[in-house]
Amino acid sequence: MLFIFITLLIDVIGIGIIIPVVPALIEKLTGEGISVAATYGGWLTFAYAVFQFLFSPILGALSDRFGRRPVLLFSLFGLGLDYIFQAFAPTIFWLFIGRIIAGITGASFTTATAYIADISTPEKRAQNFGMVGAAFGLGFIIGPLIGGFASTGGTHVPFLVAAGLSLINFIYGYFALPESLSMKNRRRFDWKRANPVGSLKQLKKYPLVMGLVGSFVLLFIASHAVQSNWVYYTVYKFQWTEKAVGLSLAFVGIMIAIVQGGLIRFIMPKLGQHGAIYVGLLLNMISLILFGLANQGWMMYAILLPYALAGIAGPAMQGIMSSEVPANEQGELQGGLTSVMSLTSIIGPLLMNNLFAYFTMASAPFLFPGAPFMAGALMVLVAVFLAYNTLSKSTTK
Repeated sequence: MLFIFITLLIDVIGIGIIIPVVPALIEKLTGEGISVAATYGGWLTFAYAVFQFLFSPILGALSDRFGRRPVLLFSLFGLGLDYIFQAFAPTIFWLFIGRIIAGITGASFTTATAYIADISTPEKRAQNFGMVGAAFGLGFIIGPLIGGFASTGGTHVPFLVAAGLSLINFIYGYFALPESLSMKNRRRFDWKRANPVGSLKQLKKYPLVMGLVGSFVLLFIASHAVQSNWVYYTVYKFQWTEKAVGLSLAFVGIMIAIVQGGLIRFIMPKLGQHGAIYVGLLLNMISLILFGLANQGWMMYAILLPYALAGIAGPAMQGIMSSEVPANEQGELQGGLTSVMSLTSIIGPLLMNNLFAYFTMASAPFLFPGAPFMAGALMVLVAVFLAYNTLSKSTTK
């Protein structure tokens, strides 16, 4: 867990570094304002997600065949190349090229969750999956702070810092990261299963897994109301600077790290995995509504408290699904789930960013930048009913 935690932490720091400056870079390359930049941002995420959707099942299946370590190293190296492309991008076209490279090689979280499943007992998996969230949280404390201050040297500097970190992470993983998948638990590579449709067909063997996929999809589409719009929303509504955005994302990271790295180990045994899903989804829905209605910047910080606590739902879902699948199919499961998440990253940013763009343009019937948050809250409400319908038929708690 320590090896994989450090690897993921460095990975997320790199991602966090570039977030505060992406809108400014898009505005610089296109010469357009924040509303149009949000639309371009949605299409960049779309490009990344399409290629991750296509390639995640392949990399997941390869990790079941050759082990987690080589696939994870390949992913880290590809991420470093992506940042270099973006640092020196002369036009918006080259930003898209970089995102496509990252989508093809972007299996670090897929492989990490399979790695954690390899080394965890079934009853500890949900808690250990929370360590992924803890790495995410700590990375978002450190990354945006570095990015916010590095941006004073120009919009390209944070990308160069992120590229350096990713390549250092690759070197660290090469020398320090052990293999987690034993030879006896490996299976042959099969092209019929190593694609989004094939991997999802395999999951049909597990009704509980397939039943939770619907809630998973809606939850992750809804999450893009925050993930894809946070910078645009706060810049537009509260006139936050890159540094202010970086500080807010660092606070997001602190909250996530506290919940995923610590509180989840106390909450999960008390609520059970089913209870954690219901409580997490309901807190998520309430938080999204409050984000959309906030009219002062400090309110965003206050609302982040229940929103971070809502993060217990994701690890609980993953824990239940992982426990249903044998050891030699964990890579396929996580590849399939990443492919599903990528599909939501195709739909989510386009939907949420365009909702934001539409309701902040002068031609909109009325100005309402919080529209994406309300759409997300409605989706999470549906996810609650789908989860209840699935889990009420399950014998495990």
